[in-house]
Amino acid sequence: MNFLQGGKRMLDQSYYKKADEIIEEYGRKESSLIPIMQDIQAEYRYLPGELLTYVAKEIGVKEAKAYSVATFYENFSFEPKGKYVIKVCDGTACHVRKSMPVKEALMKELGLSHKKHTTDDMMFTVETVSCLGACGLAPALNVNDVVHPKMSPEKALEMLEELRGEKK
Repeated sequence: MNFLQGGKRMLDQSYYKKADEIIEEYGRKESSLIPIMQDIQAEYRYLPGELLTYVAKEIGVKEAKAYSVATFYENFSFEPKGKYVIKVCDGTACHVRKSMPVKEALMKELGLSHKKHTTDDMMFTVETVSCLGACGLAPALNVNDVVHPKMSPEKALEMLEELRGEKK
């Protein structure tokens, strides 16, 4: 849980406790940085900047290096993501086969925009990716690392309904 202190967002102590557990699992060494970051992101669906600073200090890595690594790899996010992360492919094959109308249908249905990628209830995040490596299945999208082939706006909205049904 986040809270404000002096107008600045602060993390609940439980975040640091969990980080300590993860650090102990991998050891306090520079080579542990990426696995620690991966586990933190898997736990919270994003990488809180305050926690990255804490981890860097705890394992003896310069804060600038930790941020450099986190920003280099596309999979790390400093923004909280929804329970379902939907990655719409916009590679050549998917784009030509109309992946952007699929994304637009999802964004409209979820009330998202080019500036807002995650729903208020933290259920869905919609992103565009350069390629999913599933060109023969175009247009494709990926939900939490599961590929959905030959999508259309209608099929995408049906998929959303199925995902919404899962949360009950």
